[in-house]
Amino acid sequence: MKLICFASNNYNKYIETQLVLQKYAIDVHFLRISLTEIQSNFLIEIAIEKSKSAFKRISKPIIVEDDGLFIDELKGFPGQYSSYAFETIGYNGVLKLLINSKTRIAYFRSVFAFCDGEISQSFVGEIKGKIAHRATGKGWGYDPIFIPDGSELTFGQLHQENRKADFSHRALALSKFADWYKYKKDNNVY
Repeated sequence: MKLICFASNNYNKYIETQLVLQKYAIDVHFLRISLTEIQSNFLIEIAIEKSKSAFKRISKPIIVEDDGLFIDELKGFPGQYSSYAFETIGYNGVLKLLINSKTRIAYFRSVFAFCDGEISQSFVGEIKGKIAHRATGKGWGYDPIFIPDGSELTFGQLHQENRKADFSHRALALSKFADWYKYKKDNNVY
């Protein structure tokens, strides 16, 4: 297996990352570090800058993730500010904002960025769905209120059944990364 570091403060993201990458024989090591995030309206820019910053700190190939929950009725809020919104109003606050909404259409977007000091590459995964009327399941973050298309269950419920990766935006982005990384490795770029 090829070892790569995943930099984050969120151990739950690491667990999901590890589960996906082990299918590709990519060993991922968790590196708990706080990374400064640039202010941007684009997750890709945020993730790429975080990966470059993380690489400067450890000088090893690294991946980082930035993701967001985008809700149509709220004009994309919380989007790239999802972590801050979760810390301040939580998913119950989001449910209150949608109490009289006619539509609950939303999507999760995940951007993984890789950096090795020379190459900086990003990988995007997106899953459409809707916001539930009430929280169900355990999960973490917004998992208990997001129902992905193709499911009757929230990410929180799917998480409890170990099926979240079947629908996850994170798994989609990681699969793209893993295919790219293995191609580079197989062609002696790594």
